[in-house]
Amino acid sequence: MKVSLYMDKQHTDGNDTIVSYPTPYADVNAVLHDFAASLQALLGSHFRGMYLYGSLALGDFDPHSSDIDFIVVTDAELADDLFKGLQDLHERFDHSGSPWAGKIEAAYIPQDALQHTTATTACYPQVEKERPLFKGPLEIGWSFQRHTLREHGVRVVGPNPHQLFAPVDQSDLWQAADAIARKEWLERVDDPDWLGWARQRGSQSFVVLMLCRFLYTLDTGGVASKLVAARWVQRALGKRWSVLIECALAGQHESGEAPDSDMQDTIALIRYTVDQIEHHHRFGACPRLSSPS
Repeated sequence: MKVSLYMDKQHTDGNDTIVSYPTPYADVNAVLHDFAASLQALLGSHFRGMYLYGSLALGDFDPHSSDIDFIVVTDAELADDLFKGLQDLHERFDHSGSPWAGKIEAAYIPQDALQHTTATTACYPQVEKERPLFKGPLEIGWSFQRHTLREHGVRVVGPNPHQLFAPVDQSDLWQAADAIARKEWLERVDDPDWLGWARQRGSQSFVVLMLCRFLYTLDTGGVASKLVAARWVQRALGKRWSVLIECALAGQHESGEAPDSDMQDTIALIRYTVDQIEHHHRFGACPRLSSPS
């Protein structure tokens, strides 16, 4: 079945639905149209569906600074010749002169792997911003990506994402948040390499906004965009970290280093988030956010 994103109406053929305009952005739709058509031609019967996740799914997409994030579901792990074909496809796009060249983040995941509740050591084809296609394990925050795909994913072509796998258990989201906030960040606050990365304004903003997403999930059980989660935490926690969060929202795409005061507050917010996760582990229920000391 060939895909066209430029139809007046949706067309249904079995489990496959061709979406006319998956996003409000004509140039993004054109990119998705070209990728979907090329991927169907390359992968043939191995192609199961293509879905948007990330900011395009969660509603905080900024056409001036955001990336296009999509997941392609396949019937199995792809053979070497198909992997090479994917490398060539992405390389051609990155040299196409498109304003979206270098701004694609994609993952090619077998349908069975969507059932994994946590990241595994298995490696799958992936593209990161300004990084060529490679094979690597799924991110430590895979549960958040699974939840976003199932509950908020936007179909380009394929069955409804609800049909791909069961709902993500909230405990999987809490475990992923703990793995990142505690093991990736809190346990490394004295590591010069981590501090060097975290002091960069873009990285520091990323940490703060991801912590907001974790706190949102801990309290509501859902997943929200960085902007929605940030505003929610500002309302929930009041002025203690309101300025820090506002600076993080403004500094996502800035260069230079964050001031020491922002770094101190960022580490304090990491500790507070880990404390909230421990509250859940201790009492076996999602905590209501407590006021920070």
